[in-house]
Amino acid sequence: MNTRKLITLDEFTIQETRQFPQATGELSALLRDIGLACKMINKQVLKAGLVDILGKHGATNVQGEEQMKLDVYANETLIAVLKNSNDCAGIASEENDDHVCFDDEYSANSKYIVLFDPLDGSSNIDVNAPIGTIFSIYRRVSPIGTPCTKEDFLQPGNKLMAAGYVIYGSSTMMVYATKLSVNGFTLEPSIGEFCLSHPNLRCPEKGKIYSINQGNSCKYDAGLKTYLEYCMENNKADGRPYSHRYIGSMVADMHRTLIKGGIFMYPADSSSPKGKLRLQYECNPMAFLMEAAGGIASHGAGNILDIVPTELHQRSPIFIGSKSMVEKALEITNATATVA
Repeated sequence: MNTRKLITLDEFTIQETRQFPQATGELSALLRDIGLACKMINKQVLKAGLVDILGKHGATNVQGEEQMKLDVYANETLIAVLKNSNDCAGIASEENDDHVCFDDEYSANSKYIVLFDPLDGSSNIDVNAPIGTIFSIYRRVSPIGTPCTKEDFLQPGNKLMAAGYVIYGSSTMMVYATKLSVNGFTLEPSIGEFCLSHPNLRCPEKGKIYSINQGNSCKYDAGLKTYLEYCMENNKADGRPYSHRYIGSMVADMHRTLIKGGIFMYPADSSSPKGKLRLQYECNPMAFLMEAAGGIASHGAGNILDIVPTELHQRSPIFIGSKSMVEKALEITNATATVA
């Protein structure tokens, strides 16, 4: 590969900053810091089978889920890098009970806070399936110069400044969105840099893949069961039946949906009436990114990004992906629910 033609993540963020004379560069620096932390995580993921970082850590997170050893490493790495960055006032992680405020002078004067799921899909670690990191960046609402507060982390997704994910798969990619565009960067191992590989990503308006844990279908309501039947019906006019794909890592399923089109669903069910995915760590960042790429995201009765969270670890159902597929899913599920 001719590295002279590559545009690195650092170069790209600097070029974007130049479009806004008033920009301070803090947001760009944060994106680069997150990229650095994820390169460190990627290094451990690649050698997970050779050293003692596979398997369970022996503890549970705030959700009551068993933590994997790489979960803990990823969480600690992101916190350490962001704490040392001077551009982050504090963080909230899916793995921590509460937010973490960085109390040094530089951090107190930072404009931004970061939320993240350090290792999404960690149940896939032991079988070498794709996993990832999800992140989101908000401008804080508490006064600059003071410690950040819980209110900084309880903002609706429509207040996001940037969000994205890193997928650790056959290649390692970082995809992030601002209000301007969505861009993908592939890690070039020979130079150790994320390089622009997928500029101005757009999610196809139509797709042929639906993604859901269909093994839970006995727990779904009548409306969702009707939509799943619609997906499997043979209708030559609109190209059905759709293909069913479900990896069990939101990052992996969402990355495919973004690139190829389709719909990803993690609905409420009888055992999780409020949904299972975390609003602030998974649903909002992915919804922000998907909308920036031309797709849509809903909790079933409205836009996910409009939910005002009341808890750090709040959960939500999600229907997300290609515009026409999500709209059809909502049309069928809501119509059936109304009849019922």
